[in-house]
Amino acid sequence: MAKTVLAFGELLWDLLPTATILGGAPFNFVYRVNALGDRGLMVSRLGRDELGKQAFDKVVALGVETTYLQWDERYPTGTVKISFDADNNPDFVIIPGVAYDFMESSDALLDMVAKVDCLCFGTLAQRSPKSRQTLERLISHASNSLKFLDINLRKDCYGKDTVLSSLRKADVLKLNEDEAHELTQMLDLAHATIPQFCEALFSKWPLKYCLVTLADYGAFAFSHRNEQIYSPGYRVDSVDSLGSGDAFSAGFVHKILRDRSTGEAVEYGNALGALVVTTEGATAAISTKEIDAFLKQDMQRRFHPELGKLLS
Repeated sequence: MAKTVLAFGELLWDLLPTATILGGAPFNFVYRVNALGDRGLMVSRLGRDELGKQAFDKVVALGVETTYLQWDERYPTGTVKISFDADNNPDFVIIPGVAYDFMESSDALLDMVAKVDCLCFGTLAQRSPKSRQTLERLISHASNSLKFLDINLRKDCYGKDTVLSSLRKADVLKLNEDEAHELTQMLDLAHATIPQFCEALFSKWPLKYCLVTLADYGAFAFSHRNEQIYSPGYRVDSVDSLGSGDAFSAGFVHKILRDRSTGEAVEYGNALGALVVTTEGATAAISTKEIDAFLKQDMQRRFHPELGKLLS
């Protein structure tokens, strides 16, 4: 039976030196949720401008429902300016004061969020009071759903208060290794390893899962049942990593909502993330048959130097 997953947050255009690509972690996540056969709903806000029209048309073309996309007559559609240094490392300038900073609740949206199986949110869409208050209202109506926090710490777009408030509301925390180091310093969490970082979080906040993505080295999960699950990275031909972490999240949620094991959920998300790396952009089509076939292959793996011992 299909599950209903709602994501709240930024729908924006990535302005690269050579291309303009529709993105935003919540939207990439919702696209993959749909591709896995569930119902993904996107809550965001677009400016009544040309970029907003183009974004709306692209969302429709990708098969994502538009029921909860809002229009703003005053503020422009969100954009991110991306440049690269000599070593091809990206630098992001996330433009403030855009439409998704002013998302509103409605009776129809509150009725829907009370019925969803999972609510996904991050910190970027909480940088403004208006959208932060709207999210808090949605969460208060989503008492029966799994609350998935894809923390997405973006430069100059979050503060400690937002992080603490989000952690108090979350059932699942997903972050990458750099963000784990950032939280360690921000929250004064004494730890030497990734599992110890997760243990420190669980001692302070009522999480069910902590998921740490590790780029080429795969992903790690720590659960409320004291499980420590490590899925090594796959050696694949990389095109770009856009949307791979969001695909991991969608794959994990797809399995966990069906009461599958933590290990199966992490491995499935890791495989989907690896497949996305082999494609261009965040929304290339990947079927569940392709994921299943990929999981059956005898693939070479990349082992994190700290976590590989968990498999011995």
